Amino acid sequence: MNTRLFIIAITPAILLLGAIYLTDRHDREPVKLLLFTYLLGALSVIPSIVVEEILVRFNLFPGIYGAFYNAFIVAGMTEEYFKRFMILKLPLQSEHFNEKLDGIVYGVFCSLGFATVENIIYVVFTYTNNPFVGLYRGIFSVPAHAIFGVSMGYYLSLAKFAKDESEKKKNRIKSFLIPVLLHGIFDFILMANIPVLMLFFIPYVVFLWGLKYRKITTFMYDSKMRYRNKPKE
Repeated sequence: MNTRLFIIAITPAILLLGAIYLTDRHDREPVKLLLFTYLLGALSVIPSIVVEEILVRFNLFPGIYGAFYNAFIVAGMTEEYFKRFMILKLPLQSEHFNEKLDGIVYGVFCSLGFATVENIIYVVFTYTNNPFVGLYRGIFSVPAHAIFGVSMGYYLSLAKFAKDESEKKKNRIKSFLIPVLLHGIFDFILMANIPVLMLFFIPYVVFLWGLKYRKITTFMYDSKMRYRNKPKE
């Protein structure tokens, strides 16, 4: 294995993990639980690959319809389903998940676990001779997974802390559908093979970053107010 390529593959996720960890200033999550969440995200690659291999065989659609199927069903729906499954099984059940910002933190850690393994597969093993793959994926693909994780965690937090049952159900559904939609659009622009569509790629990436910023700052403010209003012992 090429050590240089391995370092290139894992660095973007490490930087993003550090950044999201530092946003949780007032009530940080246990490192052990964060590492388990990250590892579960990495393990979610295995069932994702298996299901994707099966779904690809059913792609009998021509041209742009086939790209749509691959982007939204094969990649978007499958990958986000298994990442979300891992969050539901561990961090969402933890007593440490006690404020809204936690959903985003766990969502990003799980998503970046997945993105790390995926990036290693692409950069180290699949496109070894293409030096631009690591750069492209480090700038666009890995951060995109983090943003999908932000959206997933955002709605899972709204669901967890909702007092109304209908709101809880609605946000749990959104925690799956919104990341699938964002992921599907991202992949579709790249898979459709339509030059004019690529004009929308950078604006879409900017939109995703804006979405991430708004969601994180909303829950950071919530965390700050919760910390300020916490009774002093």
